[in-house]
Parts: sequence; structure tokens; C-alpha cells
Amino acid sequence: MSLSESAVPLDAIRYDEQGLVPAIVQDYLDGTVLMMAWMSAASLQKTLATGETWFWSRSRQELWHKGASSGHLQKVHTIRYDCDSDALLVTVEQIGDIACHTGERSCFHQIAGHIETPPADTLSQVFGVIRERQQHPREGSYTNKLLAGGDNSILKKIGEEGAEVVMACKDDDAEAIAGEAADLFYHTLVALAHHNVDIKAVYRKLQERRR
Repeated sequence: MSLSESAVPLDAIRYDEQGLVPAIVQDYLDGTVLMMAWMSAASLQKTLATGETWFWSRSRQELWHKGASSGHLQKVHTIRYDCDSDALLVTVEQIGDIACHTGERSCFHQIAGHIETPPADTLSQVFGVIRERQQHPREGSYTNKLLAGGDNSILKKIGEEGAEVVMACKDDDAEAIAGEAADLFYHTLVALAHHNVDIKAVYRKLQERRR
């Protein structure tokens, strides 16, 4: 869906007494919540007109073009408004993959006193664990065993799991299909990590295939 197709009727939004509406910003590929900021009617209009996020800075009392100074622009894909028309959900391509002024990917990175990026979709979370094992190997880790074996080990498992998906489908066994597909996904993610291909590159290809 293009931005023009997801245009928000400005007069339908219920702004608060200060003329503002909260806008949750989310990565359009993996669903990670990146930030929350406030939009005015004017900033929403500029967002729709430019295809990049504009907010209202309550501290500076002025319009704020996200990323204009840092280069971390947000290219808008869709804008939705909730059932009460008093909150917005904006999906974006985050340039530089940094939304927070601290340099973190997401502003919601603090939990229990430490820094941790909020969860994305399940495949991205699993890929993140594989990447972490790649960078910080753990003794006894199956993932590290696969990575140490390189393509010979990884591709052999992909071939085996692919065949098992086929057999599960031929048996029309829903539980087995789900399990074997999960195994195939996992081993494919290991192959992506081994070849330094980010899962977002795969998501972009899938997005292209939706058209």
C-alpha cells in the first residue's frame, strides 16, 4: 500500500486539548516499535505530503523533521489510525536503522535496568540469537556447531529438512508440517548468518513479491 492510498483524513483525527495526537512508529519490515512522538495537524499534513515523518516538538514548540540533522530519516510506508481516531500507527523504513537520539535502534531499549532492543517478529528474534552465537560462541551450542561446519554442515541440514517438509506435506500431518517447516526456517537462517545476509534483505524480496 502506498502512502497516498493510506492517506489519513485530517479532520477525522481526534487531537487532544493541545492539538496533538500520539504517533507510534514501527519498522515496516520486522515490526519493531521504534519510537513514540506527537503529531499536530500540520506535522501530519507534512508527513503525508513529503512521505517522511514530521512531528511536533513539545519542548521546542516547533515542527520537527525526524532525521533532518542526523540523517536518520524515516520513509513512511503506511499510516493507520485506531478505532477511536486518537492515535496513529506509522510504519517506516528507518534510514540507518537508528531511531533513538542515543544511537539505539529503538527508543524503547530500556528494560530492567539494562539495554535491550524490543522484540521484532519471531524469525527476526531467532536470527538475532543466531547472530549473537556467531559473535559470542557458547560451548555445546548446536548453532555454533553448524556455523563451525560451514556450508557442508549447514546445506546438508537444509537439504534434509526440505525433504522432511515434503514428506510431512505428503502425509498431510499439520503438526509435522509445522515442526519440519520450523526446522527448515531455522537452518536457512543459519545459512543467512553464515553468508552475512541480513534477514531484512529477505523481507525486502518478499515485499517485492507482494506486488
